[in-house]
Amino acid sequence: MAAFHDLEQVIKASIRQNGPMDVGSYMSLCLSHPEYGYYMKQDPFGKSGDFVTAPEVSQLFGEMLGAWCADIWMQMGAPERFMFLECGPGRGTLMADMMRSTRMAKGFHAAAELHLLEISPALKAKQKETLADYKVEWHAGLDTVPDDAPMIVIGNEFFDALPFRSFQKQSDGQWAERVVALEGGGEQAGLCFGLRPLGVEMEGYIPFHLKGAQAGSIFEAAPVRQNVMRQIAERIKSQNGAALFLDYGHAQSGLGDSFQALKGHKYVDVLKFCGDADLTSHVDFEGLVQGLDRLVDVRGAVEQGAFLCALGIEVRMQMLAQKISEQEAFALQKGLQRLIASDQMGALFKVVYMGALDGHRKIEPCGF
Repeated sequence: MAAFHDLEQVIKASIRQNGPMDVGSYMSLCLSHPEYGYYMKQDPFGKSGDFVTAPEVSQLFGEMLGAWCADIWMQMGAPERFMFLECGPGRGTLMADMMRSTRMAKGFHAAAELHLLEISPALKAKQKETLADYKVEWHAGLDTVPDDAPMIVIGNEFFDALPFRSFQKQSDGQWAERVVALEGGGEQAGLCFGLRPLGVEMEGYIPFHLKGAQAGSIFEAAPVRQNVMRQIAERIKSQNGAALFLDYGHAQSGLGDSFQALKGHKYVDVLKFCGDADLTSHVDFEGLVQGLDRLVDVRGAVEQGAFLCALGIEVRMQMLAQKISEQEAFALQKGLQRLIASDQMGALFKVVYMGALDGHRKIEPCGF
């Protein structure tokens, strides 16, 4: 078996053997290859990493979500046990902030059983440090999360890191799938984008109202994301509970190429730095929740800024500002604006809710 020195060699060898690979397969290899995958070998967060997420921007984010979870738990009838599951928990900062902000919610901590959905050894080590004061269980998939109690699920920038497929309208009016192929021959061949006929199994993922798009238009579909969302919806329906997901993307399905790579807080070529740059795409929230209203109560997507303001984040900021220095208050206000301003994260990031319906208490989630 050939020995490889980096992920680009692995990808090129796969293409030579099996032919061009779809964008989702390429993205999966880059992010989660057991040896060379981006998330498997490093901590990508913070100033020293490649990007910063909302929990790292301000403690206010986690405090607001913690208060939201406590309210949901009480509306569920304050069950004596519930699964508190975070999908894609980063460094554990969000869970730590949520737990800190819910200490005064009587019975919440005693009832909460903490579960984290995480595949990265590097991030799992960080989470163990951050959440050292709590009993936590880790899972590589939903199938090992206990199903014998209600659940509250939180996910921030979770779905954008799951693979998607990319399609392009051709001049003959047909759609083709964009693939990663080899450009040139021999060992010096580089990676490039190509097109291949659309498989029958993927035709249904292109919405009817977009089939009249102009030649050259690109549409992104994410069956993996939809399948994960459906699994969570089915668990909520059967176990009772609620889920909240925050991510950047668009509320309605549309056209456009949103595939992007981040390295050192800068955008780079998505076909370069394989395994050394973060790969994401915008979440299509309409596609993400399609058909799930038959299983659960679906609300959103609403803009993150409006959602956080409805939860009282500005009031919380004013309360904290009275107890800290002027310099600390300025930093806190700067973080708040980054979270809620329409020209920063406030409008680009959206929030979607799912809650149990049949046979359970009716939950009215704040912010929707």
